[in-house]
Amino acid sequence: MSENEDLLDLAEAFLRIASPITAEAEIADWLEGRLLAANHAQVIRAANSLCVLPREPRAGQRKLMLIGHLDTVPAGAENPVRREGDRLFGLGASDMKAACALILSLLERNLGEAARHDLIAVFYSREEGPYAESEMPLIQAAAREHFDGVDLAICMEPTDNRIELGCLGTSHFRIVFDGRRAHSARPWQGDNAIHKSAGLLARLRDWGRRRCVFHGLEFFEVMSATMVDFAGARNVVPDRFEINLNYRFAPDRTEAEVRAEVADLVADEASWELLDFCPAGRVCGDNELLAELIIAADSPETCAKQAWTDVGRLSGWGIDAINYGPGATSQAHQDGEWVSIAAIKNSQQALEGWLFGS
Repeated sequence: MSENEDLLDLAEAFLRIASPITAEAEIADWLEGRLLAANHAQVIRAANSLCVLPREPRAGQRKLMLIGHLDTVPAGAENPVRREGDRLFGLGASDMKAACALILSLLERNLGEAARHDLIAVFYSREEGPYAESEMPLIQAAAREHFDGVDLAICMEPTDNRIELGCLGTSHFRIVFDGRRAHSARPWQGDNAIHKSAGLLARLRDWGRRRCVFHGLEFFEVMSATMVDFAGARNVVPDRFEINLNYRFAPDRTEAEVRAEVADLVADEASWELLDFCPAGRVCGDNELLAELIIAADSPETCAKQAWTDVGRLSGWGIDAINYGPGATSQAHQDGEWVSIAAIKNSQQALEGWLFGS
């Protein structure tokens, strides 16, 4: 499949199957049925995730993995699937069903035509939730031999057709200040746990951002208090106050270094625990397949990924990975979500030109 109109029809087919996180079975069933009917060489399923090889691997051939997630965030305002001018609307249009349709179109073309590199595709579920609940590890375990030796993986998250390298790691910590409960009319009889956080909050305010450069690309480490919780009432001096601290860290940071940074920030003023840790993604600026893609895509803007994606998880498995997709970053998780039809066509032209010569 290489005609733009066919690709848009395929994107609409993805969009018409609702797949909010934890409810991906229907779209996984539909996709598996289509893949099996087309006689792809291998179709491996784990829960509601799939790994697909359109052809059997060729000895000595480089391996390119294309990755898309099937789930969307839960539905918000009504957003029927439709085309208006340059825009294709629907929940998940940019994040990332248009990209999934493009991956599938490349696989289907590869059935009848050899590609420059061996293609592997991964369609996985539960990306939009906690790191530990993603189905990416499930499909990796079920298709481990196909993940081994991948030369480049492309996570086709929305990037506005920019090439985004690496990714920040992200971590969440629970910081707990303990005090002593009292009536707010006589606060001297207690110890206000909220007030005890003043030093930490001031240090967070002053922490700013730390510039880090990898392969000439600029990342910024940041720390933010994002949530608070306490037990009590408006006329009670609370004896406990919790802050959720989100630390976005540079591609070369280890978990031990992240823990040490937070311990230094808290400075024994409170207790803390690590709740969630998503590893950062390596900046694979020296990857040879990446160099080929940059040429095929007519030297698109290349920048740092100032956020987290599964590039981080793949890096932890020893796989060079990048972010590149037609979706609009501004549309991810938005009511009235849309994707540019021109952006889909541009991405298709770049990938087909690279892999098939036209």
